[in-house]
Amino acid sequence: MDGMPAAQRVLNELRNMIIKGDLAPGSRIVERTLCARLNVSRTPMREALKLLEIDGLIEISQNRGARVLAFTPDEARELFEVLASLEGLAAELAATRMTEDDAAHIARLHEAMSAHYANRNRDEYFDCNSMIHEAVIAAARNRTLEITWAGLLRRAQRGRYMAIVSQDRWHQAMDEHEQLMAAFEARDGVRAGEVWRQHLRHTGVTIAEVMAKVASAA
Repeated sequence: MDGMPAAQRVLNELRNMIIKGDLAPGSRIVERTLCARLNVSRTPMREALKLLEIDGLIEISQNRGARVLAFTPDEARELFEVLASLEGLAAELAATRMTEDDAAHIARLHEAMSAHYANRNRDEYFDCNSMIHEAVIAAARNRTLEITWAGLLRRAQRGRYMAIVSQDRWHQAMDEHEQLMAAFEARDGVRAGEVWRQHLRHTGVTIAEVMAKVASAA
């Protein structure tokens, strides 16, 4: 992170804190406390908060300050229905458009993610998983699709991290990733699209179930 502008560093830190639940839905964001924690001044903090509001992760009120937006089961279902279509199309296109370098890059990420899964390294698994989804989008070579997907990404990341709380879903997700790799190796666009659409649908259902359980236990 050396050389990274302070506002960007703060933005990355706060995104991770929201995605991984360190800043819980509905919680107030106390600027002074976070400035001290991240060792930054108020200016980069406020710049980062404005960008988080654009991402749809927080809400800034003139009277009440900033708070983390809730992520509801219905929002999760709707969001992942859209992502299933977008990422399914991306996988279908990527299967026939990807270069050898693209394929090798995705294969390396998959191997690393598999190792993290075997060792139950949740955070490292999540990071590799996110990079695989991004690499599939890039390999589709469709700028309109990529821009549309990027607009939903930040909200989706909170859900994806939540989904691997379920051990059964984590195992199922790994199996779906294996199926995608097989489809890519065969350059089978139809199969890749089917697998990836189902993968995103299953993720959305799991997130909604996890959130409903948390709400009922509260």
